[in-house]
Amino acid sequence: MAALTRVIPRLLSYNYSLPKRNGISAKPYFIYLTSIHQLRCKLLQINLFHTSLPLLKEVVEGGLGGDPYRRQVVLGIETSCDDTGAAVVADSGEVLGEALHNQQSVHLRHGGIIPPVAQRLHEQNIEQVVNEALEKAGMTVRDLDAIAATVKPGLSLSLSVGTRYGKNLAVSGKKPFIPIHHMEAHALTVRMVHKAEFPFLVLLASGGHSLLVIAHSLDHWSIIGQTIDDAPGEALDQGARRLKLRNIPECASMSGGQAIEYLATGGNPRAYEFPTPMGKYKDCTFSFSGLKHTLTRLIERLEEEYEVEGGNIIPPIQDVCASFQYAVTKHLVRQTQRAMVYLDVRDLLPSQNKTLVVSGGVACNQYIRAALQKLCDTTGYQLLCPPPKLCTDNGIMIAWNGMERWLAKAGVLHDEEDIAAVDFQASSRVAATTGRVCMIWFSQEGNQASSEAGKISSRSTAYRAQKMNDTNCE
Repeated sequence: MAALTRVIPRLLSYNYSLPKRNGISAKPYFIYLTSIHQLRCKLLQINLFHTSLPLLKEVVEGGLGGDPYRRQVVLGIETSCDDTGAAVVADSGEVLGEALHNQQSVHLRHGGIIPPVAQRLHEQNIEQVVNEALEKAGMTVRDLDAIAATVKPGLSLSLSVGTRYGKNLAVSGKKPFIPIHHMEAHALTVRMVHKAEFPFLVLLASGGHSLLVIAHSLDHWSIIGQTIDDAPGEALDQGARRLKLRNIPECASMSGGQAIEYLATGGNPRAYEFPTPMGKYKDCTFSFSGLKHTLTRLIERLEEEYEVEGGNIIPPIQDVCASFQYAVTKHLVRQTQRAMVYLDVRDLLPSQNKTLVVSGGVACNQYIRAALQKLCDTTGYQLLCPPPKLCTDNGIMIAWNGMERWLAKAGVLHDEEDIAAVDFQASSRVAATTGRVCMIWFSQEGNQASSEAGKISSRSTAYRAQKMNDTNCE
């Protein structure tokens, strides 16, 4: 696009007055094919054969909005937690440029994410990350169609950095701004790499969230289950810290979830028993605090039994990791299966499009993916997961969500006052009532499915019990 804007004005500045023929002034025509090199050496061919100068001028001044050869591009900015990410994505799903600054090594030294530290690191790196993504794409802000940034949910201090930077960049560059919901971006990332048609079921599992959602459309979401306390990624990370896995050399640079998955490969998942969370409740909600508490008591007992002190590791560390990972996986699979039963009984998904999308940082765990694949094989669902790189926080998913909204003309802000009024939100608005869970996602009203999700009928209860016996996490 940059090359196009350099060449066309020069053409328009020339005097194309032609001599009269038979008393009639000839119109200026470009009677040849103009070839212009666009981004990343891709050839953009604009056929100007018998195209008059006024028409060409109209196309140029209109920004080539109707040109079928012109790809549209969106810059996405992500700072919801501890990763500073930026990416430029085309409407085809191609990633033109990406940059990511990971803060994991810093936070590992602190034993967890410290919000003021995360904010300072975002402020120090965001400009460099955005410029790197643009440079890799071979673009400037002028070449973008829109700018998208995560505004909710997440750590308030982290969100403030990306929201403020994205808004300022949009206003100074005179570009539309698209506020992005972090979890919506996770849920839709799969549509970059797979053909996932609405509606479908989504399991979002990360360090800060655990949700079961029906994706009806880009602007219509119904939550049918969510955690009432901790998230699965949080449980895995805190469990790893209590197990002192960072003192194991090969696990020193891994996140808690990665370390547990690594050690669990050599352990027995049935070595230690963990309780079944929410077993007495007939809904799809999650709870991981009880599993964490059971793990803590188990570690204390084993440390006393093996007389382990200081930073030393308990001998049956692999069995403990395998058993804890199995407990977390079993809970995720059980509640997801309940959601499937509910959708089947209520006929909320078309039989030809029974799809489960799994995303979020926990979706990187291959053991959990394998268990969910077995569940889908049993229930007749198709399992779709983004590549592990796209499951964790990144700028690509924000840019793609922005692109989907840009193409659908949904939630795109053009006016500077509207852009200035956008503010970050640390948490989404969630309304809970007795026996049910509803969520207002981007000011979209929940439907009957979300208000009834917790009330699974006796028919589905019996069906669920039968299906539970057929499915095993191992």
